Amino acid sequence: MPTDHVKSSHHLIQSFEADQLKNRPKFIQIADRLTLLFGSISFFILNALLFIVWIAINTGFVPFVPVFDPYPFILLTMFVSLEAIFLSIIVLMSQNRQGHIFTLREELDMQVNLLAEREITMSLKILKLMASKMGIKIRNEELGEMVKETDISYIQREIQEQIQERTRLSRKLGKK
Repeated sequence: MPTDHVKSSHHLIQSFEADQLKNRPKFIQIADRLTLLFGSISFFILNALLFIVWIAINTGFVPFVPVFDPYPFILLTMFVSLEAIFLSIIVLMSQNRQGHIFTLREELDMQVNLLAEREITMSLKILKLMASKMGIKIRNEELGEMVKETDISYIQREIQEQIQERTRLSRKLGKK
């Protein structure tokens, strides 16, 4: 049975995502619905049937319908290209929104991890103090490091330097 803490965390994540979904602009909501439609088997079957009918008509297999786009099906190629362009744009819009939510989730996750790290450090300090008060000697250098506060600014600088180095490298490779 989940604890209240687990339920609370789950509720926080659900409400976070619900807020993000509720506050999306109308055109993004439409893009999300269309992306669901375009990713369905129904859409695939509809496209396949349309292509089969189009090709059957324009190769003369349907005698009572005149050929309007003879081989090499230039009109069909144009429609397929336009469909691909619009599908790509709509899917990219939806992916950008999902990427934004993912970034926000990562930020939330990092904040929770930082809080947990502080709590664990405090717990270790209390345990070390209790052991000291009880006369228990702990000779563990790693524990000494663990009870120190984590320097978040150091971690941020390291990450920024790695990003800058990758950016310089990719620019260098781009110029070649």
